[in-house]
Amino acid sequence: MKGIQKKIDFIDHKIEAIIQKAEELEKKYNGKINKVNAIYKKSALNLIHYMALRSFDIEDLQEKLKDSGLASLAHCENHVMKTLLSIKTVINSLKANSKKETRKDVISVKKSTEIFDRNTKIIFGIKPGKRRTRIMVTIPGESANDYKFIYDLLKTGMNSARINCAHDDPVIWAKIIDNIKKASASLNKNCTIMMDISGPKIRTGEITAGPKVIHVKPQKNSLGNVTAPAKIWLAPPGIKPPDKTVDFIIPISESFLKKIKRGTVLNYIDSRNKKGSIFITNKQGLGKWGITRDSLYFTTGTNLFIEDYENESNESGSVCDLDSAEEFILLKTTDILILHSDQKPGEGAIFDKMGTLISPAHISCTSPEIFSYIKPGEDVFFDDGKIEGIIESVTTNEARIKITNAKQDGSKLRADRGINFPNTKFKSLSFTDKDKKDIEFIAKYADAINFSFVNSTQDIENLIKQLKIHGSKIGIIIKIETEDGFKNLPDLLLSAMKIYPVGIMLARGDLAIETGWKNFATIQEEIMRVCDSAHIPVVWATQVLEQLAKKGLPTRAEITDAAMAHRAECIMLNKGIYINKAVKMLDKILIRMEKFQYRRETILPMLHEADKLELSHEKYNV
Repeated sequence: MKGIQKKIDFIDHKIEAIIQKAEELEKKYNGKINKVNAIYKKSALNLIHYMALRSFDIEDLQEKLKDSGLASLAHCENHVMKTLLSIKTVINSLKANSKKETRKDVISVKKSTEIFDRNTKIIFGIKPGKRRTRIMVTIPGESANDYKFIYDLLKTGMNSARINCAHDDPVIWAKIIDNIKKASASLNKNCTIMMDISGPKIRTGEITAGPKVIHVKPQKNSLGNVTAPAKIWLAPPGIKPPDKTVDFIIPISESFLKKIKRGTVLNYIDSRNKKGSIFITNKQGLGKWGITRDSLYFTTGTNLFIEDYENESNESGSVCDLDSAEEFILLKTTDILILHSDQKPGEGAIFDKMGTLISPAHISCTSPEIFSYIKPGEDVFFDDGKIEGIIESVTTNEARIKITNAKQDGSKLRADRGINFPNTKFKSLSFTDKDKKDIEFIAKYADAINFSFVNSTQDIENLIKQLKIHGSKIGIIIKIETEDGFKNLPDLLLSAMKIYPVGIMLARGDLAIETGWKNFATIQEEIMRVCDSAHIPVVWATQVLEQLAKKGLPTRAEITDAAMAHRAECIMLNKGIYINKAVKMLDKILIRMEKFQYRRETILPMLHEADKLELSHEKYNV
């Protein structure tokens, strides 16, 4: 009996201490709580209670609660004080005290679920029929002229469309939005529109343009033998192929295209003075399909001749203006890269005939103010961590960086790639002129704005100020991508909750780099829990089913990742040739997972053959 009484006294003392700490923090942060939107008042209070709970080491308490058959506090994020008071009431009764512990201003378990569902619905749209978690898809610019692409995504299961303002322009965005609204009306479906601004995202600048050339090549085996011809789309400039399996696009004039028929053979002499031919297989829409088994280099103006044996004459045309090839800087471990504020185009290293370095590679940075903050000895990462380096020296307008990790044969650094300085402390970086123009468009046409690289409450205040200029009441989704963003998350939430609605995006790409790979797994869990306590919905983003979307076949790891992601209120998929297939797969995974888990709470569905000591998954098929 003494052991039991000792355990009860321990629980009583610990719970009482947590409740007292929660009440102390209520008073301490009362000013912040009172500034949030009235809709969030109880949620803000619950967030403070959760932080009070987590300020204690409760592992021993949880163990003793489980031993006593009481709630272990494992899933109390949504309703912290209600759970604490319930445990306190039970302990009172075990100590022959009939007092029932209550507070009128705290959220019940049922009410917390209702609040969470309401907050999710207002920012991510109406709950899909068979699942709780919404699916967000990044929409490519090409869909501005492809209504069917948007229609198919919505029909397959997309609930929210994401437009990244780092790409395309307002004309393209407006066309995409028109297609989304038209398709939504046609299918009688709700689809919210999310638009990203770059915010203080640090990126690489332009690289010297490469030649205007297309290298067409068929598939070959290891012996160099052709195993499949290259599939070519020939059409007037700007006409995209309806079939996403195209290998190469060759723009030609409309007048020349009309002369090309099914079965036509197009002969050419490429930029290397090499002869070859393309066989036209069929017409589709506004273009023609062709195949070739030759490896060829087409440049702007390359002549194409129609082979006509019957008339012994050749009609000819030429390749229209091509885009410049996307250039890159090849970097290897120990190479030097100069990062500079001057926006001149970047170039690779230059060597003399003997292989002696004349000048190192260089590239500009889109945020020149960073040179006031970065210091020698600090780490730097490029392109989602694919290239690592360390700063050797810094001046007012450039930094000398030594590459410390790249692929054995070199890694390609391209324009508009992210740069991360995980050790550097930046002040709030201001909006660019482009950001301000983008916000004006977003305020008028979107349901919510996705705000990148939020580090401080000042960043949020700056965004709210910009939205107020345009009289906008759209939602805000804060992208957590840095160590400071994670560290300041509770305060960021309280600041953002001054408006309604609010969401958080778990932007795992930059976040993993900024916080360190070894820390990332626990960090994403903490973000989910803190957001739960504030009843703020979360978007699980970055590389979800990426291989499936891009290559048509998922990896085992990303299937598991997608299953874990269902605990969030929304999951973001990026664009890819097989994006419809990815949406369909994710939809099925989410429906099945909801039979096993509700957010982070385990559910035990019936095993229909359990009495035969067998397992079956057939009943979960969707």
